[in-house]
Amino acid sequence: MSTVTRASLSEAVYQEIGLSRNESADLVEKVLEEIVLALGRTEQVKISSFGTFAVRKKGGRVGRNPKTGQEVPIDPRRVLVFRPSHVLKSRINAGMSGKPIDDGNTPE
Repeated sequence: MSTVTRASLSEAVYQEIGLSRNESADLVEKVLEEIVLALGRTEQVKISSFGTFAVRKKGGRVGRNPKTGQEVPIDPRRVLVFRPSHVLKSRINAGMSGKPIDDGNTPE
């Protein structure tokens, strides 16, 4: 299993679109920056056929240290949540069933 990195995204843009490597890297950076800025404003980010990123507020609560049983206060905070689209779920589950995943690049 490999990890998708900024560099691998830039390389994919370079291969698929044909921009220069520098332009591809700049494009990926700008897209990621826009996503971060929107989430910082607590806006939802919806990517068609992929999913939705959102910031959710979690209230403060009392937690418990599992080793000692001591109660510990947990401060309120904001967390990032991701909800995958039905299209993404279907493609992932198709891969689990042994069926080939249609990536849209297979000629018919």
